[in-house]
Amino acid sequence: MASWNSVFLSWLKNFSNIFKYKMDEVQLGSHTIRSHGLTIARTHMHDWLILVLLVVIWVVILIIHPFYRFVGKDMMDDLRYPLQSNTVPVWAVPMYAVLLPMLIFIFVYIRRRDVYDLHHAVLGLLFSVLVTAVITDSIKNAVGRPRPDFFWRCFPDGKDVYDKWGNVICHGDKSVIREGHKSFPSGHTSWSFAGLGFLSLYLSGKIKAFDRRGHVAKLCIVFLPLLVASLVGISRVDDYWHHWQDVFAGGLLGLVVATFCYLQFYPPPYDANGSGTYAYFRVIEESTANTTNTINAANLPNAMTGEIRIANQQESTDNGFMGMHLARNSNSVLEDVESGKS
Repeated sequence: MASWNSVFLSWLKNFSNIFKYKMDEVQLGSHTIRSHGLTIARTHMHDWLILVLLVVIWVVILIIHPFYRFVGKDMMDDLRYPLQSNTVPVWAVPMYAVLLPMLIFIFVYIRRRDVYDLHHAVLGLLFSVLVTAVITDSIKNAVGRPRPDFFWRCFPDGKDVYDKWGNVICHGDKSVIREGHKSFPSGHTSWSFAGLGFLSLYLSGKIKAFDRRGHVAKLCIVFLPLLVASLVGISRVDDYWHHWQDVFAGGLLGLVVATFCYLQFYPPPYDANGSGTYAYFRVIEESTANTTNTINAANLPNAMTGEIRIANQQESTDNGFMGMHLARNSNSVLEDVESGKS
């Protein structure tokens, strides 16, 4: 009995190991947009509603008037930089920070056919960008720090005017002046690091950049989006739209939010399972457990039959031994009787 059980358990263990290694390949092509897309969207319906709410909040924040900080004449020495156009236009930011990562997500989906990865990557990216946008513009309105080119926004003709308290009396375009009070933190930089920082984490997990094999080329791929985001931040200082502190704070804010949003759906890039989502590996574990239960259920009748057969053999053996024992006892009694009679 013990020998048969050990053989069965050994076979089951070997099959489970084989199934564990092959399951990744089986599952990759079995979860597509057509088969599981609607189910996943329903599961995360509240997350998508929160995204819509974040968009509404962000639009409201853009409408709110920023705080007009006191700007004295002695402060103008650091605010007289020339008023220039943006090297990176505002419309280009969502193109490279949102659209470009989404195109990469779609490319990975075409290769892997994993709708969990596509859905969670898009959802995580949108959360990263929108949460960063809400935080950034909230701080902008609350702080009201003047931009480095504030003097020319306030006094386009170069003639500065101040009130009796020494504060500026601007006579420039109201929308330009209003925008001049939104220096801290940098929105271009925070958006760039929120989107491209998320992309960098995504790529590091997919190419297994931290697999301890020392492939430096993988790190070059991981650092490329961060380099682009850094160059965008530098352009904001070069254009005199931001102080360096604004850029530093914006980059840090975007990168921190991107990391939190990424880890909400994916293991850390250095993890052994860093190439997939938590949901993907959860499905694999459930499939493995179901298959193991099916195997156990299928082999249960065989196991019971083997136990019954062994029990019958033991019973027959015991009966045979018992018969010999009874016969031996009866012969002994007869011998005692005969010797007594004699």
